[in-house]
Amino acid sequence: MTEVDEVTVTGQRVREAVNNFLDEVTDPPRGRGPARWSDSVCVGAVNLRRESGQYVVDRVSEVALDLGLDIGEPGCSPNILVLATEDGPGLARALVSERPYAFRPGYAGASQSRASLQRFQSTERPVRWWHVSLPVDADTGVAAVSMPGEGPAMVSVQGSLLRTEIRNDLTRAFIIVDFVRAEGVSLEQLADYVAMVAFAQVDPEARTLAFDTILNLFEDEAAPPRMTDWDMAYLRSLYSAELNQRSSSAQRGAIASSMSRDRERAEPQAETDDE
Repeated sequence: MTEVDEVTVTGQRVREAVNNFLDEVTDPPRGRGPARWSDSVCVGAVNLRRESGQYVVDRVSEVALDLGLDIGEPGCSPNILVLATEDGPGLARALVSERPYAFRPGYAGASQSRASLQRFQSTERPVRWWHVSLPVDADTGVAAVSMPGEGPAMVSVQGSLLRTEIRNDLTRAFIIVDFVRAEGVSLEQLADYVAMVAFAQVDPEARTLAFDTILNLFEDEAAPPRMTDWDMAYLRSLYSAELNQRSSSAQRGAIASSMSRDRERAEPQAETDDE
């Protein structure tokens, strides 16, 4: 009886921590569930020394493979673009000015708000990121929203009050690294941080110091040297959970359930390793 009670308490504690983490970091566009990459990704790095750029590309690609994604062939057009600069705000403003529709395409569910885009341009953070996503028919991959210059979306009418045939696919990620503000972190840490925000719609304002995560890189002098087991549990759960619930909160709940099971299985092993 005592053992059952201990397991129950542990499970509750883990699930609470997972829920708190997801409350902080999950940041899809309003009215949409979490998006993820569904096809191959192509990672590109600009304005980094050759060796450093290749390391970042290889590391992000390695995480992609771990999540079950394909990697584009050499010469592919990057849909995850990492840009290094000594002036993060300046580069962000220039990119948005030159290609506004690349950041906020004219269809529903594509990205965060105009106010968020303004913060993306003005923040002083060492790393800033911007995701673009597309709601699609889960069976056909066809856009499930009206696209600019095209007619109404043609999607299959299925699902139920609780289930949907629409999924949210990531289509583009811009990640700007201000190497002046990022001074002092290792390339390994930086590459893993970039990978974390490349594969999940992470809230830039997330408060994560209570969790063992690479997201603390610029907030905690004792930040981990690389992506943690907690981080990978989150990403793997995001990419393995069945996200066919109509409610975005239920989709997040599916990710939380998967991540909680992962962490509950890991705890006994960690205790054994410590003995």
